Amino acid sequence: MTEQLDNGIRVWLVERTYSDDEQNLIILTYATPDGEQYYRKERALTSFTDVRDTTAAVDADPNNLGSVDDTDLQEQYATEAQRMQETHDHDDVI
Repeated sequence: MTEQLDNGIRVWLVERTYSDDEQNLIILTYATPDGEQYYRKERALTSFTDVRDTTAAVDADPNNLGSVDDTDLQEQYATEAQRMQETHDHDDVI
């Protein structure tokens, strides 16, 4: 079930990868618990002193969500988003 909030739609962290194209770039992928939509956030790792927490969930603007068209990926995202939702508060630092 997609959680619609006043300030967006809550999406849960489902994947954290390093970019192959860019050095020092981490890609965070968040998804709705049904796995049907995703939100991608890119973060440069510029400094050891640059503290930016990664939380279990973020509230994304619905206009910034993409559709997950691949059935297997949708299932993977749904499984991971639901697991995160069950084991973490949305603002837990991961």
